[in-house]
Amino acid sequence: MIHPTAIISESATIGENVSIGPYSIIGENVSIGKNSTLKSHVVIDGHTTIGEDNLFFPFAAIGQLTQDLKYKEEPTYLIIGDRNTFRENCTIHRSTSPNTPTTIGHDNLFLCYAHVAHDCVIGNHCIFSNNGSIAGHVTVEDHVIISGLSGVHQFCRIGTHAITGGFTKVVKDIPPYTIVDGNPATVRAINQVGLERRGFTSDDISNLRRAYKFLFLKKEKNLKEAIKETKLAECFKNEHVQKLVAFLENSERGATR
Repeated sequence: MIHPTAIISESATIGENVSIGPYSIIGENVSIGKNSTLKSHVVIDGHTTIGEDNLFFPFAAIGQLTQDLKYKEEPTYLIIGDRNTFRENCTIHRSTSPNTPTTIGHDNLFLCYAHVAHDCVIGNHCIFSNNGSIAGHVTVEDHVIISGLSGVHQFCRIGTHAITGGFTKVVKDIPPYTIVDGNPATVRAINQVGLERRGFTSDDISNLRRAYKFLFLKKEKNLKEAIKETKLAECFKNEHVQKLVAFLENSERGATR
């Protein structure tokens, strides 16, 4: 299961049924869970802990040193869950601070050249399309799609079930359940197709679309006024609308509208 050209530190932890292909390099503080596969030319380094059933394609660089100039050479960390796929030339960096490890959940797909910077937190069931990149300290909630060549500024949050259009420039938080697009990004619609695919009811989607009109279409109102109006509407009784409003109220960078 391990190709003779692979270089693996004696102190690395390799689980059962792990396959490591030609010319791959595994560092001394790396732990790889069972049934994971490294195709070839994969480099995993640093204090990196990887769960089970993960798949790494050629030239993926995982757990490399943060690019943050504030790094002080202390041990920092990357934690990856189960059943993730990292396609060719993905770059996933470990954290700058030992207290805030870069963290990736379960069942995510990172396509070619996707980049996750230091201290980011990625949820579950997310897709990063080709060249989708996020800067440091970004939080990506569950079921998010970052489309090709989209870039996300540091410290932004991407809400659950949101999707960015291709080439989108994200400089503020992206509200959950929405489609955003453009440079700079603006909210275009509720992500109806994605929500339907994930089992949201027609009632849930209808209420989110009503909330969308209050929160994002009435540009003459500032966000605080729009939230106040939404809370008085019938649609606010819906739990997903409440989550959307709470996300907007808790935004520190400001929310994309």
